[in-house]
Amino acid sequence: MRIFLFGAGYSARAFARMMADKADFIGGTTRDSDKFAALKREGITPFLFQGTHASQEIISALEDVTHIVISTSPGQTGDPVYAQFGDTIRSAMPKLKWIGYLSTVGVYGDYGGAWVDETTPCHPVSARSVERVDAEQDWQKLADEHKVPLAILRLGGIYGPGRNAFVNLANGTARRLNKAGQVFNRIHVDDIAGALRFLAERNEAGVFNVTDDEPAPPQDVVAYAAELMGVEAPAESQFETAELTPMARSFYGENKRVSNARLKKLGFAFRYPDYGTAFSMMWRDGSWR
Repeated sequence: MRIFLFGAGYSARAFARMMADKADFIGGTTRDSDKFAALKREGITPFLFQGTHASQEIISALEDVTHIVISTSPGQTGDPVYAQFGDTIRSAMPKLKWIGYLSTVGVYGDYGGAWVDETTPCHPVSARSVERVDAEQDWQKLADEHKVPLAILRLGGIYGPGRNAFVNLANGTARRLNKAGQVFNRIHVDDIAGALRFLAERNEAGVFNVTDDEPAPPQDVVAYAAELMGVEAPAESQFETAELTPMARSFYGENKRVSNARLKKLGFAFRYPDYGTAFSMMWRDGSWR
C-alpha cells in the first residue's frame, strides 16, 4: 500500500501510525512547513498544501499512490482537495484502489434524540454540516466516475491523547453544560484509525458511522473523568444561560443517537466501545496526556 493523506492532522496521523507496518509509503499534507519535522518523525513524507493551486510535487507523488484519505474541512467555496486535485485523481492516478473521506455525524442534523443510521436522510443544520454534505456528494461523484471505491466515515466527537476531558479538567477549561435530553456520540482517535485500516485493507465502499455505542450527556462525561482523577467536577450550568461561542452553541442544536451497527456487521471491533471503557484505560495507562 502507498498512502496519501490530504490533511495530516490528528486523526490522519493516528492512521499513519497504525499503518506503519503495512504501507511502503505514507505522504501527508500540511499548510505549515514548520510541521514537516514532526511529520517526518512519525514516518510521514510531508508536502505543503498551497490552498490556491495543485502543486506539481503532490501531483507527482500521487502517481503511485494506492489509497487516499481526505481529512481536510470544506469551506464556503467547497472542498479544497476536490477543487485542486480532483482532475489529478480522475486522470493521473492509475494505481488508485480506494478513497477514504472523513466526514461528520453532523450531516444528519437534528433528530430530537432519536436513533439514526446510514440510511437516515441528511438534514444538516449548521453551515459547516451543509458544506460536508456537499463535499460527500462531490467525492461520491468522482469515485463513481473513476470507478474506485469510496468509504465515507461519519465521525462522532473525536477524543484521544491530548484531547479529552482529563486535559480540560487539568487546565481548568472543563465545563458541565446541562441541556435537557441532549446526548452526543464520541469516538476515540484510535478507533478512527482502526476503522480506516479495516476499510482500506478491504477496499470497502459505502457510508459508515464511526461512533461509540453510548451516546451520552456531555456533563456526565466530564463528571466521570473527574471521578477517575479524584478531583471535584465543575458545577453544572444551564445551557440556555451559559456564555458560549456561536460555534459551541451550534453543536447543541443537533441531538441524535448514532448507530454504528453497519460497521460492526462487517466485522469491525471497536477498541473503545464507550467513553467509560476508554477513560478508564486512558487514566490507568496515562495515554490521556
